[in-house]
Amino acid sequence: MTNAVIRVDKLNKSFGDNHVLRDLSLTLSTGETLAVLGKSGSGKSVLIKCIISLIEPDDGKVIVLGNDVNEINQDELDTLRARVGFLFQSNALYDSMTVRENLEFPLRRHWEKEMREAKAEAAVMEVLQDVGLEHTIDMMPEELSGGMRKRIALARTLILRPSIILYDEPTTGLDPVTAREISQLVVEVQKKYNTSSIVISHDMHCIDITANRVVMLIDGKCYANDTYKNLQHSNDPKIREFFD
Repeated sequence: MTNAVIRVDKLNKSFGDNHVLRDLSLTLSTGETLAVLGKSGSGKSVLIKCIISLIEPDDGKVIVLGNDVNEINQDELDTLRARVGFLFQSNALYDSMTVRENLEFPLRRHWEKEMREAKAEAAVMEVLQDVGLEHTIDMMPEELSGGMRKRIALARTLILRPSIILYDEPTTGLDPVTAREISQLVVEVQKKYNTSSIVISHDMHCIDITANRVVMLIDGKCYANDTYKNLQHSNDPKIREFFD
């Protein structure tokens, strides 16, 4: 696939006798949102950690934006990671920093000083507007609701304008209304910035709202690869149990 921004080819990963990923292959195309669905322990989070080289696979290849993540050096990997946003399940906000400081933190790491000083304020305000939370700029994370913290975490992911965003369980722990709002925000971000995204989730409503295509992991393998609608109408009992 010539327009693939991520290509995973025959990926294997074990932890002792636990074979988490088995010859797993998938692609993510430009501008696409791909949902990865599976039960707890099926390898969803291990997969995205392999994609950004937080975990090294036992075998197989991971190509991200034309780079083999297990062959490039650390400087090249750091540069690549700046183009891949990662929304952690825990949000990973710094409790001792205000919202403004949390959002400025990636800029301090990746922008030149003069660019940072000239553009940081505008960049912070733009991403806060994207998530509808301009008024929180000087608040502390502890002052925010769970849904607001998730939005701020997404704003921090957006601030470096990544080509790819990886979402690790973006709606976990949220009430149904807030979960739907976050799912819709994922769609809005994709439309505005034409990002390519992988959504790791077991929230079927989130997957229905966000995904152009769904990969289903069973026993560490890509068991199914189709649209949500087609999978929803499958008669395969292994697929049906996710929808029933």
